[in-house]
Parts: sequence; C-alpha cells; structure tokens
Amino acid sequence: MTKKYDAIVIGSGQAGTPLCKKLAEAGLKTALIEKRWVGGTCVNDGCSPTKAMVASAKAAWGARQSGHLGIFAAGVTVDIQKVIERQKEIVLRMRSNVEESMAETKNLDVLYGEAAFCGVKQIEVTFTDGKKQLLSAEKIFVNTGLKPKIPDIPGIGDIEYLTSTSLLDLKEIPEKLLVVGSGYIGLEFGQMYQRFGSAVTIIEGSERIMLREDTDIAEEMTKILTDEGLDIQINTKVVSFANSKDGIVARLKSGTKVSERTYTHVLLATGRVPNTAVLKPEASEIKTDEKGFIIVNDQLETSVKGVYALGDVKGGPAFTHVSYDDYRIVAGNLLHNAHRKTSDRILPYCMFTDPQLGRVGITQQEAEKQKLKVKIATLPNSWVARSIETGDTRGMMKAIVDKETGKILGAAVLSNEGGEVIAVLQMAMLGGITWEQLRDSMFAHPTYSESLNNLFMNLDE
Repeated sequence: MTKKYDAIVIGSGQAGTPLCKKLAEAGLKTALIEKRWVGGTCVNDGCSPTKAMVASAKAAWGARQSGHLGIFAAGVTVDIQKVIERQKEIVLRMRSNVEESMAETKNLDVLYGEAAFCGVKQIEVTFTDGKKQLLSAEKIFVNTGLKPKIPDIPGIGDIEYLTSTSLLDLKEIPEKLLVVGSGYIGLEFGQMYQRFGSAVTIIEGSERIMLREDTDIAEEMTKILTDEGLDIQINTKVVSFANSKDGIVARLKSGTKVSERTYTHVLLATGRVPNTAVLKPEASEIKTDEKGFIIVNDQLETSVKGVYALGDVKGGPAFTHVSYDDYRIVAGNLLHNAHRKTSDRILPYCMFTDPQLGRVGITQQEAEKQKLKVKIATLPNSWVARSIETGDTRGMMKAIVDKETGKILGAAVLSNEGGEVIAVLQMAMLGGITWEQLRDSMFAHPTYSESLNNLFMNLDE
C-alpha cells in the first residue's frame, strides 16, 4: 500500500532540514527521508568537521610562526587523535541538536532509508532493515546533495585512496600526501595537512590553481601556500596509480615529461557529482542535465509541477548558504506567496584556507568577458594596519566597481577574516552603496574592514 503525505522531503541537508520542519509546522503532514544522518554534508562531513580541523592546523602553524611576535613555543606537536576526537564531538553535538528538534516537530515523520522515484510523485523507500514502503505526495522536495567524484585514472581501483569524507576518519598524519585537484577541498585539506606535518603535493592539470578567480588572487594564494612548503605542480596530470612496497606510485605527466613519485596517501579532490543515480528522477519525469543535476527554474521547481530541487543537487554554486537560501525561497513562495527568485540574490562565499578568501559578486575576468566598464581597486595587506599589527601581512584586497554608477560589482578579500570583510562589501552591494561612500565611511580602528577606506582611495589616483 502507498502511504500518502502532503509533502515529502528527500535529504536533510541545509535546505531539507529547516524545510521539513517549516512545512510540518504549517500543518502539512510531512515525511523526511534520510539515508544516513540528519544534517547533510555540512554538519557531518563538510563545514563543521573540516573547519574544526582547520582551526587545529592554524593553531599549530601559529605556534610555530610566533617568534617574530616575541613568543617562542618550543616542541610544538600535533595529536591527530585529539584533533579527530574534537571534530567528532562537534559533529555529534550538532547532529543531535537537529535530531532533537525534528523529534519535537508535530506532523513530521523522519524515515531512515534510501529513496527512489518509481512513478510520477511516487517514491519507494528502502529502509535500513531492508523493508520497503511506497510513499506519495503532491509536493516533493529533493535535497540529496553531492558525493565525491572518482576520476577514471588507470590503477585507481587498486589503491586505497582518500576522499574529503574518508580523510576525516584518518587517525594518522600522512607522511607524503598527494592531493589530486586544486579546488577548495584540495587547497583547504592540502594546507591543513602540511601544517599537521605532512609533505603535501598538489596536482593541477590547468595552467594555474583557482581558475574561477582572478589571476592576481590565484598567484597570491600560490605564493602563500608554497611559502608554507606545499609543492604545487601545475600543467600536470596523473597518468596512472600503482601500489609498491614503499607506498602508492603515481605516474605524472607534465607536458611531454613523465615521472614517477611515491606517496603514502592520495586524496582525490577532483570535484563532486550529484546524488541522483539511485534516486531515479527520470521515473517521475524529472529532467536532469548531462551530468545528472536536476534542472530547475528560478523558483527551484523542476520539470514536474509541485516537485522542487534544492541545494547542490540542482547544480550551480555548491555552498551551504546557497542551500539554506533555497529553503527560504521555496518556503517563502509556497507558504507566504513571497515571489522570490534565485536570480535576485547576490552570491558570497569563502574558502577557509589561512588566510581566508572571501568573495562576492563578479571577478575582474568575468567583467572583462561581459565587456563591462569597470574600475579595479587593489590593496596589499602589507598596507593594512590591522595586518601589520597582528603580524600577518599575507594576501590582498580587491574590488570591481561600475565605472559609471560607482556601485560595487564584486570583490575578493584574501586576508585574515576575509569572510567577515567580504560581508561588509556584500551589504554595500545589497544597499546600492557606492565605492565613494565606503571610501568616506567611518569604520572602527583598527579593524580589517577599516582598510576599505584605503582600498577605495586607490581609485582616486
């Protein structure tokens, strides 16, 4: 028999978790289907655990680098067991909070199992004990997220590789770590384990890291990481993997040159793919693109009326705050007739290397591609009072402004607390504040945000 609900939410990520509660509180009989743990990637093996470990790595690096501040810490060691225990405790605490809030929500059934469409607006759930149940609802919301992409490299099935998920359970510090890929995951984990004590090599097939960012930002990040000892190999690809008595042998090709290097561990940071294969959206006539991402309109509705996709599974920027804002759009439109659209929002994000890279809006290279008339402001952190005082002048600030209106179109802040400074620029963009207004605004001294005065003074020259 088919059990009928008013609404079904598949996946308890940063959209699915608040959405199922909001729908149930609005009086809709709601089912949440989760195949693993509530909280999604962010809570369980994304933001929360990784940023906890990044904090540990930063503390270790800071202690070793504090001599120029007059502080000498001898014999700094890393207890990776303690690092892992701490991040596990944080994850468990956050997950438990989500579980408790769901248990207290009326009209909400939490079902642990794997969901697959078996007809239009019909779902079969395979529970963890193997039993099955058919469900149906007029409104269905898919928030199944992404999983690590495993590249098709000869020999990859023969080695014990790591992903961003499995690395969180590794209770040893790799002696020699090869990171395949230089995206956010590759750079964050690469720097983290270099600071823990690994010898880290990052492989990137393109001419530079961070292709989506401007060249000057990427070059500055490259300098920061290489100064810490990371070996970044650009224009290089892995030809094959093989096991040896000394570890994992990677055959690397750079141009016409082929070499072999041996590593103790390999991390695959080559992107992520949508969790839609098992979901079988085609059985419900839900359209996907060639990569398996669910296609939606600007109100997040799929090709089937009443069926929505939220978060990473729909493609586009894969960030927790995007997923949560997807929830606000869908909940606002369905429950409050809000008429919100994804095309109305400004996208901020932050890469949690150290220093952080905070970003909002468009880059200079995007502005040039769109043939926009812009002015570019840049400021090295060696000119930032707060950076000088704290003893860390790595990085830079950059802003792209409209030449005619003076409004800010985008910015990058590679700095300590770069994510916080970028929020100031995002607020300016939301409010239509011009660069002249920011240049002339009074900020508290000495803060990183205060240097926005100096950043925009450069446009006067």
